[in-house]
Amino acid sequence: MKIHTGHLTYCSNIHSGEQWEDHFQQLKENFPTIHQKTYPQNKMAIGLRISNAASITLTQEEYLQELKEWLKTNNSYVFTMNGFPYGNFHKTKVKDQVHFPDWTTIDRLNYTLRLFKILSTLLPDNLSSGGISTSPLSYKYWISSSEDTEEVFRKATANIIEVLKFLHLHKIETGQSLHLDIECEPDGLLSNSSDYITWYNEYLLPMAAKQFEELPYSQVKAITNNHIQLCYDICHFAVEFEDPQEAIHSLKRNNLTIGKVQISSAMEMKISGNIQEKLRRIKDFDEPVYLHQVVIQLPNHSTSRYQDLSKALINEDIREGDIWRIHYHVPIFQEKYGLLESTQSYITETLKILVREGLCDHYEVETYTWEVLPDEIQNSLNESIAREIKWAENTLENIN
Repeated sequence: MKIHTGHLTYCSNIHSGEQWEDHFQQLKENFPTIHQKTYPQNKMAIGLRISNAASITLTQEEYLQELKEWLKTNNSYVFTMNGFPYGNFHKTKVKDQVHFPDWTTIDRLNYTLRLFKILSTLLPDNLSSGGISTSPLSYKYWISSSEDTEEVFRKATANIIEVLKFLHLHKIETGQSLHLDIECEPDGLLSNSSDYITWYNEYLLPMAAKQFEELPYSQVKAITNNHIQLCYDICHFAVEFEDPQEAIHSLKRNNLTIGKVQISSAMEMKISGNIQEKLRRIKDFDEPVYLHQVVIQLPNHSTSRYQDLSKALINEDIREGDIWRIHYHVPIFQEKYGLLESTQSYITETLKILVREGLCDHYEVETYTWEVLPDEIQNSLNESIAREIKWAENTLENIN
């Protein structure tokens, strides 16, 4: 949907279906209702999440043409896609496998190139820019040594350079300015904005300069900044306890661009008051499908980290004054969950800075945990998605 700050959508990773036929059926069953419940008179965007298997199907002209016709019939369009999860994302144990295959592999590269070819075809004629979010190169706990880390950085970046070459040539040929949006995530090889800036300056730009050695460095940097950007997932940066103003200003100082903002909320638990009841409550969110990294901020502002909520819960050192933030995408329209809280205020703070700085015009609501939320939070899926879109739109539109 076009709003004054840009384009707003929701991510279809909430709809199941690894095979394209299954996912498309979910879109047909749910999207018209969501559209009707939000802004039925407006053209509405869909942030497509297409698995590797689905991307192969959509290379066939008849399937892609059917999707284009359906988008037209349903007064909808696509400006962004989610290329982070490669395989099945529902009703199976995902956990750290959401990072597999990582950017060191040809599988991840080929999958991403297919997605860009699909996005190029779907992008409306009146839009010249579109993006695909992707994984933060790899998962830290898969890497055992500093030497291995260096090798992963180099191999992953080399594959991303292949995407950069493709997108640069594509722009020359078509005029479309497509960008790969790197989505930092706790415990990813790139966990936060500092990791991203370091990687960009120490690996990506030098390797891009070598690839385009015939061009002036200023031109290489402009090409790279145009096609390799940051996916600013607000939930992830909240879990990392990033100061949004510092993070955004650091990106600006380094002349780095934001391709997409994912509007998402994390769980927060403050260790004070009725601590045992809070701990009992947070256990309701410990589920076996998705990875729920935990970062705990101590009163002195140092942090401790856990790979998953289940590991944090067996920690016996529960300290008064600590603040837990859990990578659990909860509904963005809700601030509190009984004794627990969300990082909703962090969303509002971040969006204000982003809008006032004019750093991005692609926004995507990304709450994918509806199937695994505790029963008392469950609600009609389409009603909840519509409510999220309206909350996001209202928040963005009311920033002065």
